Amino acid sequence: MRIGIGYDAHRLVKGRKLVLGGVEIPYEKGLLGHSDADVLVHAINDALLGAAALGDIGVHFPDTDPEYKDIRSILLLKRVGEMLKREGFGVVNIDSVVCAERPKLSPYIDKMRENIAQALNISKDKVSVKATTTEGMGFEGRGEGISAQAVCLIKKL
Repeated sequence: MRIGIGYDAHRLVKGRKLVLGGVEIPYEKGLLGHSDADVLVHAINDALLGAAALGDIGVHFPDTDPEYKDIRSILLLKRVGEMLKREGFGVVNIDSVVCAERPKLSPYIDKMRENIAQALNISKDKVSVKATTTEGMGFEGRGEGISAQAVCLIKKL
């Protein structure tokens, strides 16, 4: 058994789509990044890669590579799942939290869980996604950005 942790944060800007957990969420701003800037999936990718001691998403999917420009992060998660499988690992569970003052994320959480589970070819009951605010404190509370954290447990198959 191995444990991994991941964290990501991106700035909110006008003119971008807001994508979290592979779900496009209606909002006046989106996250700025080389890919779709899905902070939730980025944090999960880093947790999984870290647990397997395979580096991080910057190593495998660098923002200097045009191949990853505007790519859907959920596709990168699928690739991470394939890497884990090649190394002989399976996902036991993932627990994650998105920190955003707005928009309200609860209507989208079930679909996020489905997308993440599908990308990794695991059952949805192995994926937890939660949402929280910072009660107006920090960059998330001021609406400047969104962050996410994830932990995972993987095991040798």
